[in-house]
Amino acid sequence: MTLRSAAFGDHTLMPSDYSHDSGDLSPPLEWSPVPERVVELALACEDPDAPSGTFAHWLLAGIDPVTTGLDAGERPTGAVLGRNDYGSAGYGGPKPPVGDDPHRYFFRLYGLAEPSGLRDGFTAEDLRTAVEDKIVASATLVGTYAR
Repeated sequence: MTLRSAAFGDHTLMPSDYSHDSGDLSPPLEWSPVPERVVELALACEDPDAPSGTFAHWLLAGIDPVTTGLDAGERPTGAVLGRNDYGSAGYGGPKPPVGDDPHRYFFRLYGLAEPSGLRDGFTAEDLRTAVEDKIVASATLVGTYAR
């Protein structure tokens, strides 16, 4: 699969519109092709450069495999929201410490051969455990951000 955004390119700066300071609007994403074996898509956005260790910004599961993307701010019908490391459900945009070098934000899309079984409020660790041995396709898009 290929994952891309109309808002930023791979390994390029994400617009501040999608930051925590600007209201946590998730960026638009699109992907293709989803293999026929996929029964569920899951999505994670994590910052491995956070001072306290990898920080989960967005966790989604239960995305219908016929879905080909998300508009900015969209929650797909039927999807379940994980709990980000800000402590809330849904997308929490970048907010690296002022003065840090740009942080990297890894958007990872997973195509699963079996349902994840995840429910609203799941964590990044729950997602990793649930998708283990079920991934038949994946794609990654990396955005950067600094303040």
